[in-house]
Amino acid sequence: MDESSAAPAHALGPASSWVQRWSHLVARHGSVLDIACGQGRHMQWFAERGHAVTGIDRAADAVQAARSFGEMVLADIENAPWPLIQSGQARQFDAVIVTNYLWRPLFEVMVQSLAPGGVLIYETFAQGHETVGKPSNPEFLLRPNELLTAFKSLHVVAFEDGFLDLPPRFVQRIAAVRPDFIDETRQTPARYTL
Repeated sequence: MDESSAAPAHALGPASSWVQRWSHLVARHGSVLDIACGQGRHMQWFAERGHAVTGIDRAADAVQAARSFGEMVLADIENAPWPLIQSGQARQFDAVIVTNYLWRPLFEVMVQSLAPGGVLIYETFAQGHETVGKPSNPEFLLRPNELLTAFKSLHVVAFEDGFLDLPPRFVQRIAAVRPDFIDETRQTPARYTL
């Protein structure tokens, strides 16, 4: 179980600054999946920008609260099969968003859920956080550079692993793009605006 799922950070409030900073990488009006979406603050952010959004969470009250922003799926993604399957494959999205949540067995599903050219925007707690608050269980804290290793098949646009002051927290975060092998024949490399 992820200790951080009940944290106030999942309450409806402003979108994470990391999500805001890298949301421009998502295709215009592209589909967005928010994993462990809580009450839908990131769903709201993307819906307000014209994206079709899907959220998934295990808390019925969170699913009910976020329903107005887009499609909602109530599921225990830690103890049951991945619910977003179409024709035997993970349903794909133009972006997968994850904040304040860590369940390592889902890393591969996250990659499979990205359409070619799709963007992963991920931010959660890292080792060291146990010195300033919860979560403090090492199972829910990323190891140094863990996101880089877990998502090595993606093109990393941005990565940070460090400490933030307000509120005090150790975080690791990544913005990465799934390669679009159809576009690999083009002569100029993709430009990901920083």
